[in-house]
Amino acid sequence: MLQAGDLAPDFELPDAKMELLRLSSFRDVSTVVLYFFNKDHTPGGITEAVEFNDRVAAFAGLDAVILGVSLDDCLAHEAFREEEGLDFDLLADTEGEVSRLYHVLTEWESHGVVRYGIERSTFVIDKGGVIRHALYHVQAKGHAAEVFDYVKQLG
Repeated sequence: MLQAGDLAPDFELPDAKMELLRLSSFRDVSTVVLYFFNKDHTPGGITEAVEFNDRVAAFAGLDAVILGVSLDDCLAHEAFREEEGLDFDLLADTEGEVSRLYHVLTEWESHGVVRYGIERSTFVIDKGGVIRHALYHVQAKGHAAEVFDYVKQLG
C-alpha cells in the first residue's frame, strides 16, 4: 500500500472525452485529489461523485483538482458525468493498471470466473507529486468533506 510521503506513481489515462491526461501535468500547478471508485451509476459512486462535485469550486479555490478513476470506459464516464452534472474529470482505467499501481484493485472468484473491483480509496497529492494522505477503504458518504479538510490543511 502507498502511504503519506511516497511519490505518487505517474500515469496517463483517457478522460470521458477520450483525451489522455497525465498525472504529472499537475505538478507545480495543483494539488490533486485522486479518488478511486468501483463503478459509475452505483449508489456509492453517485454519492461520492456528487459530494465531490458540490465542492469543485471550493477545491479550485485551494488550487486543487479532483480526478475520479474507475474501471469503466470513457463512454460510461461521459454518460455518468452528464447524468450527474459532474464538473471534474473521470478517468478510464479499463485494464486496471493504475488501480494496481495504487494498490486499490481487488480480485475474487465467483462461479469459476475471476472478477475485479476497486476498493474505494483516495489520495491527496501535493504540487510536488508527493502523497500527503493515502486513504484506503473509505465510505462514500461524507468523504468529500473529509478530503476537503485535508486539502485545506496543506495550505
